[in-house]
Amino acid sequence: MKALLVYPKCPPSFWEYEGALPFVGKEAAFPPLGLPTIASMLPKEWEIELVDINIEPLTEEHIKWADVVFVSAMLIQLQSANEVIKRCKDFGKTVVGGGPAFTTAREKFPGVDHVLRGEAENVLPSLLSDLEAGNALPSYTCQKFPDLCETPLPAWHLIKMDKYATMSIQFSRGCPFKCEFCDIRKIFGEKVRTKTPTQMMAELQAIYELGWRGSVFIVDDNFIGNKMAAKKFLRVLIAWQKQHGHPFKFFSQVSINIAEDEELMRLMSESNFHQVFVGIETPNLKALQDCGKYQNLKRNLADSVEIIQRHGMKVMAGFIVGFDSDTLAAFKAMADFIELTGIVVAMVGPLIALPETDLYMRLDGEGRIDNGYKKWDNTFNDTNIVPKMGKENLLKGYKLLIEELYSPKNYYGRIYTEFQVYHRTVKGKISGRDIKAFLGSLWKIGFLSKQRWLYWKLLVKTALFKPGLFSEAVVHAIFGEHFIGFAERITK
Repeated sequence: MKALLVYPKCPPSFWEYEGALPFVGKEAAFPPLGLPTIASMLPKEWEIELVDINIEPLTEEHIKWADVVFVSAMLIQLQSANEVIKRCKDFGKTVVGGGPAFTTAREKFPGVDHVLRGEAENVLPSLLSDLEAGNALPSYTCQKFPDLCETPLPAWHLIKMDKYATMSIQFSRGCPFKCEFCDIRKIFGEKVRTKTPTQMMAELQAIYELGWRGSVFIVDDNFIGNKMAAKKFLRVLIAWQKQHGHPFKFFSQVSINIAEDEELMRLMSESNFHQVFVGIETPNLKALQDCGKYQNLKRNLADSVEIIQRHGMKVMAGFIVGFDSDTLAAFKAMADFIELTGIVVAMVGPLIALPETDLYMRLDGEGRIDNGYKKWDNTFNDTNIVPKMGKENLLKGYKLLIEELYSPKNYYGRIYTEFQVYHRTVKGKISGRDIKAFLGSLWKIGFLSKQRWLYWKLLVKTALFKPGLFSEAVVHAIFGEHFIGFAERITK
């Protein structure tokens, strides 16, 4: 059997970095991780091809070649996924859908033949057996969360590594927290399951042997959800990094309670973690309580950000406006908090009720869901809820907030604030790609960009007063071209 694995197009968004990728000569920020993992679960005698539409077109030849097409998608890829499904069905192909979007919103993909809902390890064998027998069911649902010790090594040879800015691996699934707006517990459960250190090192060794060097994203929704397991892995990773000359630098998503664990932060720093994404959500304590984000109520959020920064990890953070207890004062309070803490990369979005979340169920019961919403992008100036402050007030306030945060002056200002406390610990050699990006920034930002004077001021001041952070200044400036441009587009 011939299997075609397709990853749909991601529209321009906050995390796609389309404004920064040209500096490093890459086509996309991250490769798909689910499809290479699925590929390793398919029968060895099957022929397999993988097409990521973010780096190459899906051609008629690809579709005609296949016997079955597997499509994996997130909700933000909804439009592209349905276009892929239609094209494949027009050629009479069997289409199987999987991934978060198909798990929580099956009804949004009417053209798909078979859906795998949830994690694949326990249910994919039944689907494959039925496919080959010609009697596959419309839907297969994961009834028991799989042991990740059984998850195979992703088929990285199917990925065109040179097209991506970052590689992706996964350590754990699940999250112990109960945030009302989040769908992670619904998809992966509240018990955090992890791979073994041996598995993780095998995955890292595999991408190392394929020639990858540089940035690696550990895609976990909360890397420290099981702190004991994370520490066990990190101790092994530290030794491997030293042995290999620190070829990788890592980033991941963590909860704010990392700031209370000195050992964990030290281990991450020694492993070459250089930044983390934290769900801060809001400085509004009532909103945090109402949405069940109790882990953020147990500590001073601003102090926690500084503690993490001082341990060698820059803090990117997620924020939400539009909680039921938010007033019009929420926008200024959020801007003040972000500027105070020097969080350069602040992902702010209107509250969105994702399918099957507790928030969706509550608001649906209150008649506060807009079923015509289609964007599924939490940084787009729209929402599928009816906020208590009024939708017009929410979107107007959000627009002004983004304009303020990502004005060139304020964006560059936060870099200086971060540099006052950030202690750089990341190790590794400067690569040819790094040099290319810097030289490109000299021309594209230093001469062509509207931010050119801010750019030169940043480089000069950093070289004089914080020379150890010069490369970080260049990276922030390059990312700024993306984030400032993105903010301008969504606030027009």
